[in-house]
Amino acid sequence: MSNSITVRPLSAQLITAESFRPYGQLIIPSHDGKPFDESDAQLHLKNGVPRFYIMRLQTRGRKFKRITRHSQCTQCLGSLGGQEWFLGVAPPSPYPQPDLEKLKVFRIPGDCFIKLEVGTWHAGPLFDQPAINFYNLELSDTNIVDHFTYNFAQEQLIEFEIVD
Repeated sequence: MSNSITVRPLSAQLITAESFRPYGQLIIPSHDGKPFDESDAQLHLKNGVPRFYIMRLQTRGRKFKRITRHSQCTQCLGSLGGQEWFLGVAPPSPYPQPDLEKLKVFRIPGDCFIKLEVGTWHAGPLFDQPAINFYNLELSDTNIVDHFTYNFAQEQLIEFEIVD
């Protein structure tokens, strides 16, 4: 019996509001003074103290073998400086692992941000550049008390690689 990990290619698709809807929201620029509506980020941050910060990520590449979800809050992510990036996602589910058949990868341009629905599985941000700064909105203790990870390499002997 072999314990070698199989690398599975996943094609990245350019994010659109419609294609991303099962996972969250795509938030694009709007005019100043526009009244709040359904196109604005619909946030769920009532279970703690919101934390908005800039995280610096380095050398991520296009491979992932782990995917994470947060069941107590939404999360918003966006790159600074107009940098393109990738995110692997699977829709929220009541199970301790994501639905592999619904796993997708999105190419996200640097002129928008995404809001992940509560419980959305996500791998990334991933990118080709040596480093990118990202803004992140979640709860102050999300990474301590609300960070559930599934390891594909350990559980299923697979790893994913994003291809164009």
